[in-house]
Amino acid sequence: MTDTQTAPRPRLYDDDADDLMISEHFPDRVTLLPGAGGGRIEPGRRIRVMWGQDMLRDLLDGRYRVVVCGVNDEDNSHGIIAQLVNLVTTSQWNEPAVTSYAKMFHDSVAVHAAGDREPYVLKYDLDSMLILGLLRPKGRDHFTLEDLARGFTTVTKMLTGRQERRPVASVSFLGARSNRLVGPDGREPSFETVLRTMYEAGFRGDVYPSPAAWSLGHVGVFASYPLPEGVGRMREGSS
Repeated sequence: MTDTQTAPRPRLYDDDADDLMISEHFPDRVTLLPGAGGGRIEPGRRIRVMWGQDMLRDLLDGRYRVVVCGVNDEDNSHGIIAQLVNLVTTSQWNEPAVTSYAKMFHDSVAVHAAGDREPYVLKYDLDSMLILGLLRPKGRDHFTLEDLARGFTTVTKMLTGRQERRPVASVSFLGARSNRLVGPDGREPSFETVLRTMYEAGFRGDVYPSPAAWSLGHVGVFASYPLPEGVGRMREGSS
């Protein structure tokens, strides 16, 4: 190929369907930006963000050994844990049993370990999959970022040195109905804040964004965390 020749434009679809799939035609979409290239590549240095993927289907397809999500002692019928215990064929759990176990655990620690710091992490073994459930603190209808940090510190300890517990995925705790996440200002925190909290707690698995994020197609996103250094420089330049 000479200098004046250019590589042919890649095609994504058969039968010239590329022209029919212009992203602006779809209100729900993701604008994925390339991460920073170059530099030294080291394992265990990032959280992978699973934009565009269906978490429930990936779990049922057996792509993960462990999943992290929220659980409470009142009602889990609207959470992903209820869907999993009902759909995983090897599960001996159901939603009422999940909630009952969480309540029994809370009642037990109230007697025997009242001084411990919440949230606790409960294990639900579905045989083909292990659920690590961050137990929502008793008497509250939400998690805080401090809860998330402590919970993922415990999760990281439970994963360290346990290759049979990998790969691992987590919900983002955003847009939740049963176990919502609240920041210091009383609002739901940003996805970046959630990723930073998980990362600083030592978590290095996959995280699935909230389905509501599909409506933010006008905002570019990255497929891993930490974010490229250029994002910080752009932020400083706009302030």
